[in-house]
Amino acid sequence: MDKKAFKRMSRGKTKPEARIDLHGLTATSAHVALTAFVLKAQAQGKRLVLVITGKGRISDDGGPIPTRTGILRHQVPQWLASPPLSGAVLQVAEAHQRHGGSGAFYVYLRRR
Repeated sequence: MDKKAFKRMSRGKTKPEARIDLHGLTATSAHVALTAFVLKAQAQGKRLVLVITGKGRISDDGGPIPTRTGILRHQVPQWLASPPLSGAVLQVAEAHQRHGGSGAFYVYLRRR
């Protein structure tokens, strides 16, 4: 991605061509849905898609081991960087506030 396109994307000026909302899904079902969505979007020739993960629940059970909030928020970038999605994804960046902020990611796809 060139510098000018990245600057427009990071400022929220570029509108995503497609979006998927993973709220309320388990990690397994979210991974399946994300894989299908990204590969389909790339096959359709889309370049910029929005993946909404949410920020996660803040739950403190008071135990000695802290629990990580936002399982999907932490897993999605790892899924996008590993096969079969790594061949389709060119760049991943946190979304602009108008598109979800820290609870969403811009995913810039390679040309087919």
